Amino acid sequence: MQRIPHYINGRKITDAERFAPVYNPATGEQNKEVALASTSRVEEAIEAASAALPGWRATSLAKRTNIFFKVRELLSERKSELAAILTSEHGKVLSDAEGEITRGLENIEFATGLSHMLKGEHSEQVSTGVDVHSVRQPVGVVACVTPFNFPAMVPLWMIGSALACGNTVLLKPSEKDPSTAIFIAEIFSEAGLPDGVLNVIQGDKEAVDALLEHPQVKAISFVGSTPVAKSIYKRAAENGKRVQALGGAKNHMVVLPDADLNMAADAAVSAAYGSAGERCMAVSVLVAVGGIADELVDAIKQRMAGLTIGAGTDAASEMGPLITAAHRDKVASYVAGAADEGATVVVDGRQHQFDTDGFFIGVSLIDHVKPGMKVYDDEIFGPVLSVVRVDTFEDAIQLTNANEFGNGAAIFTRDGGAARQFEFEIEAGMVGVNLPIPVPVGSFSFGGWKSSLFGDTHMYGPDSIRFYTRNKVVTTRWPDPTTSEINLGFPQVS
Repeated sequence: MQRIPHYINGRKITDAERFAPVYNPATGEQNKEVALASTSRVEEAIEAASAALPGWRATSLAKRTNIFFKVRELLSERKSELAAILTSEHGKVLSDAEGEITRGLENIEFATGLSHMLKGEHSEQVSTGVDVHSVRQPVGVVACVTPFNFPAMVPLWMIGSALACGNTVLLKPSEKDPSTAIFIAEIFSEAGLPDGVLNVIQGDKEAVDALLEHPQVKAISFVGSTPVAKSIYKRAAENGKRVQALGGAKNHMVVLPDADLNMAADAAVSAAYGSAGERCMAVSVLVAVGGIADELVDAIKQRMAGLTIGAGTDAASEMGPLITAAHRDKVASYVAGAADEGATVVVDGRQHQFDTDGFFIGVSLIDHVKPGMKVYDDEIFGPVLSVVRVDTFEDAIQLTNANEFGNGAAIFTRDGGAARQFEFEIEAGMVGVNLPIPVPVGSFSFGGWKSSLFGDTHMYGPDSIRFYTRNKVVTTRWPDPTTSEINLGFPQVS
């Protein structure tokens, strides 16, 4: 059986005291196992990253930039190879896997501009003969803990900026689909990244706990569920680390009566069921305003009937399986309980039959959902779309803002005034207008509000440069020695 290793100081290490199974979600078969890091293994990786830090920090911006250009070239050339690895462990369709890699490459492209992004500021003659300038310097050894649902994109979002800023990195991917991280690390090495600058630690909670506790780890970047993100944020902060922890979501898509019905229905199906709903930017709540609900629900139901669900390697498949059998069963439980809570199950994905032991489930549509129902309140993270009916635009704003999450929100309308008011009032970090999944391009930053983000900075883009660097201000004076004198008073501008 293939054993997926750690990648520490440029070497693959497969020996471990514990291992975890890695499945092909399309077949339900275990065909790999991954080594799980002990605390001592994590410490070994931290020491490698610490030893590599002085040399990498001193590497010129020009040389760092050349490495990133080479990484972009290599990943672009081998995108299909990486997508195949990703699909074999995650289950998403190949086109989706390639799209994920492309979005991750946006941050690698952003990182090639590091010589501009790391520029400081300068003011001369702030006082007589005194100049002031600032510089951005790396925080040190940083840990990136990434989720199962985007095993290529999220690591590239994190490590691209972290490495560009001169930090060394400990990447801890999900143990459910760990091979992608090894592939990426090898690409960076081939591009010329020195050994020890990027290390991959395979593991579970033991590895994460070690990263959170170790004093040489200066910053933690995390993506996962809200309860875990909140815990990570608290523990990292208590240990004096800089931390950004992105949590869960319950993204609302508001459809006004004047919206293009066909466009809204297409968008709802795409955003709810793409990647089998296993993405934090999925639309999980459709808010139908006024009398549009019946027609909209019917349009969505018609489109759902034409979806092709199957193995990610099948070119005909539009949606693949869920990541594990346990997660599939959890998603199914929400559909099973919806009717008991008073909702209407329009399409029951549990009734979809599959000729495989893979972790498949069909798509579900649930109408007449209300706050207080589990199907509304919880982040399901699966192909389940809930429809909430409200009377007015104001009701839709109030409903959306009352939700504990604030990751993303979208509105579909032809009314520019309503769209602008929505953009102004909605309490979410990312907003779409006639666009259901408003993930920003690489030159902006990604992140939500409220229980969707713990920390002060968002991911990738300009915010990532601020997160992975510390600002240092230098005040200088080159006086005439004859003017030197003792002055015990508070420094004054003159």
